[in-house]
Amino acid sequence: MSRRLLLGGLAGLAGLAGLGGCVSVGIGNEAALDTQFALRDAGAGAAPARRDQTVVPALVIQAVPADALGDTTAIAYSRRPGEYAFYQLASWTERPVRALPRLLQRRLEASGLAGAVGLAGEPLRSDWLLQLGVDAVVHDLASEPGAGRIALTLELFDRRSRTRVARRSFEASVPAQRADSAAAVAALSQALAQVFDAALPWLEAELQRPAVAVR
Repeated sequence: MSRRLLLGGLAGLAGLAGLGGCVSVGIGNEAALDTQFALRDAGAGAAPARRDQTVVPALVIQAVPADALGDTTAIAYSRRPGEYAFYQLASWTERPVRALPRLLQRRLEASGLAGAVGLAGEPLRSDWLLQLGVDAVVHDLASEPGAGRIALTLELFDRRSRTRVARRSFEASVPAQRADSAAAVAALSQALAQVFDAALPWLEAELQRPAVAVR
């Protein structure tokens, strides 16, 4: 899908007059300082009770090459399909492609699904590899105040047979309370929680299923 970056990055100034309050963290005419936001798993504190028994001894999470919107600290919004721009006075503390694996790691550790959960590159031996692809992290402003939309693709690999045994995409959209960056981040954090809520039962089922390679 082709994308036209309307503002050319956080420092771009073109088109500000027509975009109004949607390019800053300010309210009305108040001046706003540059603000950094951390993407959160809003459902981390309300997760189900930890399992009594683990399903697998260990699991490793690896981020794969992401969509451009997931591989930047700029917070993206979109007014029309295939067209994206960036908030100018707000950014992520960490690129989503780096933050999301850590957030998923914490959710999995809390669930007790695996005895140990590590990130690729850490000294953890595991028969199972979970690849995480970031397909979308965007404030959808097709109609204001819009919605925070997160889309991820998860692929589960059995390292013993070097086969991919499962693949599934997950997506969630949560309405934003306002058409600004702070409300967008809050909605995106809620959407991420919904994605994780759906992904964990799927992952548990696949880890318990007899191994069948899929393309």
